[in-house]
Amino acid sequence: MQAEKGNQVKTRLFRVSEENFDAILDEAAAIIRRGGTVAFPTETVYGLGADGLNPDAVRKIFEAKERPPGNPLSLLVHSREDLGKIAKNIPEKAFRLMDAFWPGP
Repeated sequence: MQAEKGNQVKTRLFRVSEENFDAILDEAAAIIRRGGTVAFPTETVYGLGADGLNPDAVRKIFEAKERPPGNPLSLLVHSREDLGKIAKNIPEKAFRLMDAFWPGP
């Protein structure tokens, strides 16, 4: 996980186990709430996570990945209610897909 302090990036490595899972999850959430970024394993690759509604946090992801501005990022959305905060005019077909596939694996 990373937390920025001034212009320095502070990197911390956590070994996750059943015993410390909740504490580490809480720490990762706190870093994200402060506008920081976290790296985490997925089924296939490591992902970078940040608050997708925080422009500074999104900028950090683009910079870390050296990603051009025209190449969009994926934004994970927790619920229909949260989707309404970031999107308008959502077609009914999209809601049917949400009902069929949310939550995912």
